[in-house]
Amino acid sequence: MKKTLLVCAILGSLAATSANAATLVGFKVGGDYWQADTSGTFAEKGQTQQDFDYDSSWQGSLWVAVEHPIPFVPNLKIRENSLDVDGKATLTGDWTFNNNTFTSGDITSSVNLSNTDFVLYYEILDNDLVALDVGAAYKMMHGSYSVADSGHPEERDISKGIVMASANAEVGVPGLGLYGFADVMLGIDETSVYDYSVGLGWMFDGIALDTKVRVGYRDFTFDVNGFDRITANNQFKGAFAGVEIVF
Repeated sequence: MKKTLLVCAILGSLAATSANAATLVGFKVGGDYWQADTSGTFAEKGQTQQDFDYDSSWQGSLWVAVEHPIPFVPNLKIRENSLDVDGKATLTGDWTFNNNTFTSGDITSSVNLSNTDFVLYYEILDNDLVALDVGAAYKMMHGSYSVADSGHPEERDISKGIVMASANAEVGVPGLGLYGFADVMLGIDETSVYDYSVGLGWMFDGIALDTKVRVGYRDFTFDVNGFDRITANNQFKGAFAGVEIVF
């Protein structure tokens, strides 16, 4: 019994050191469903880029974040982004991809730019009016580019990371649960790669957990030269809706 009381006292003391934290460790889990219009070009490094017509398609993101009151230790967020779309083009001449030459005619393409974000961040502000997180991220690409004609498919995998700066801001309306947000990631070693979203959200307070409903616009642009042997300029952009649970 004495040990139990001692543990409770220690935990209570630690929790009191964080004025903004209801618990020692907080968790956020969420997901977005994204209607993305896709455009762009790509080629094997050193080759002329080919433009494709892509379908509009549904994409998705899932994430989990862990926040704590320990000074100087960053919080962690991991987000999985699924980005996969099909396209087509009509060649007017020869075009080489993955050491195979495609001749004039119709070809199809599948672009998979799925990636995982590993974000380390600090809470600079956290109140009912303004919340601001800043940090750094590593976007690990794990997709592929593939091309096929009537009888010969070619594919090149992408397995390489991008170092990015990260910031997330929320501006709320006290008492209403309404807030605006912006989430921005900018490439550092690949300066033409960025991933941002802006929108509105509503928070519903609960006893054990809070729920956020979000709607907005997201733009992921992958503009690279010789990235894992690929040169490309692809963009996924469009409206999304999602939910986040905070506990």
